[in-house]
Amino acid sequence: MKPEVEVYDTTLRDGSQGEGISFTVSDKMRIAERLDAFGVHYVEGGWPGSNPKDIEFFDLAARKRFKQTKLAAFGSTRRKNARPDEDEQVQLLLKAETPVVTIFGKTWLLHVREVLRTTAEENLAMIADTIRYLKSHGRMVIYDAEHAFDGFKDNADYAVATWKAAREAGADIVTLCDTNGGALPSEITRIVQTMGSQVGGNLGIHTHNDIGLGVANALAAVEAGAMHVQGTINGYGERTGNCNLTSVIPNLAFKMRKRCVPEASLGKLKELSQFVDEIANLRHDPHQPWVGATAFAHKGGMHVNAVQKLARTFEHIDPTLVGNSRRVLVSDLAGRSNIVMKAQELGFAVDNDTPELKAILNRVKELEHQGCEFEAAEGSLSVLIRRCLQQVQPAFKVDAYHVSMRRDGPNSICEATIRVRVQEETAHTVAEGDGPVNALDSALRAALVKFYPELKEVKLTDYKVRILDSASGTAALTRVLIESSDGKEEWGTVGVSGNIIEASLQALTDSMEYRLMKRGKK
Repeated sequence: MKPEVEVYDTTLRDGSQGEGISFTVSDKMRIAERLDAFGVHYVEGGWPGSNPKDIEFFDLAARKRFKQTKLAAFGSTRRKNARPDEDEQVQLLLKAETPVVTIFGKTWLLHVREVLRTTAEENLAMIADTIRYLKSHGRMVIYDAEHAFDGFKDNADYAVATWKAAREAGADIVTLCDTNGGALPSEITRIVQTMGSQVGGNLGIHTHNDIGLGVANALAAVEAGAMHVQGTINGYGERTGNCNLTSVIPNLAFKMRKRCVPEASLGKLKELSQFVDEIANLRHDPHQPWVGATAFAHKGGMHVNAVQKLARTFEHIDPTLVGNSRRVLVSDLAGRSNIVMKAQELGFAVDNDTPELKAILNRVKELEHQGCEFEAAEGSLSVLIRRCLQQVQPAFKVDAYHVSMRRDGPNSICEATIRVRVQEETAHTVAEGDGPVNALDSALRAALVKFYPELKEVKLTDYKVRILDSASGTAALTRVLIESSDGKEEWGTVGVSGNIIEASLQALTDSMEYRLMKRGKK
């Protein structure tokens, strides 16, 4: 079915202008292919000729057959006082061989006079001449009216004249751009409605997030008549970013009930968001609306109790519709429902009538008060629940340990000694490491693999330290959070102590015990 609102992605061009974002040619091609598979209507590949990377990308893209998306090349109107066929930049747009060409032109007289250093009349000619020329070569043309809202507020008559010039020259879509990102939704609505009544035709919207309203402004424009929305995956972009398509798309589909991307793609939205973050080498933002890990996370005891009874009491939509999932967090704010739902999520047979429930809740709150944090340490939480439920002894016990550092020439060497007991047997090992925690980790692992060979697979993948009460100086409590992996699964464990080595050992032993617990060892 024909979409009611078209989605235009500019992650590869506008998004790449964000600080810390840099895509290789291969990255750009992989993202374009993924957007095509998702069903995005237009993908803007970049500015042909602006850099070798974009030149190579368009060369490769010309040989690629996209199934659902149309690739767009981006550029500007012709230079002042020149013909389009004499303008090298315009020729490069044609050379890119994309079915769509998107060009921007000036709406704001301030830019016409102070940036282009030309006349209002010549600017109108630059817009019209370029669009007519591109249309004569069989291209679909999208005209981005740069600074449309600032220009309208400065001189409404001239702004409308630029849009009419684009429409009359044959632009397929005229997109109003809030280039500085400072407009309010009420201003967007009023100006888009004026555009619709005075100029008509297919209308687009391109917003930025400088005052935190990029998504709100795009939706306001759609309500006012826009049928084409431009933005980037995860809101990448210059300054504070562009309109975030991972928020716009589900809002259009589920809140405004407008057809945009294929319905089957909506359940892959979180996956798309994570994929683009991974390609950009950025950590996925857990606080992203709709697709973030905390978007459907519940922490307060009263909230969790209600969600346990009826999910929609505290969820605006079923998280699975966008490929996300519900999460229950356990902390000192937890109630019985938090523990029940979290324990069930972790695989324990627990309900509201489980006798040990109160003991688990009290122990969690006691440890949280001491400084533990279980939100990112589900391994430690699983070990705690198992001990309370099953009244089992730990799979092993650390009887003693010692960590020391010695100087060997210009190098310092850390050494750890540890004695571990498993039932009636003991193991005593020594190991060196790059630091005290690395040495202790190696010694503990070496002792345990004698009893549990599968622990050879476990590796420490991340190590974080936080000082909990810095006013205490060097006597402050320290929280250590580690992440471990066996190559198939990852889990977090936590330890708290006034001694950073002791806190680290707590987290390490929980990590090993969690791995053994998952394999049913005792």
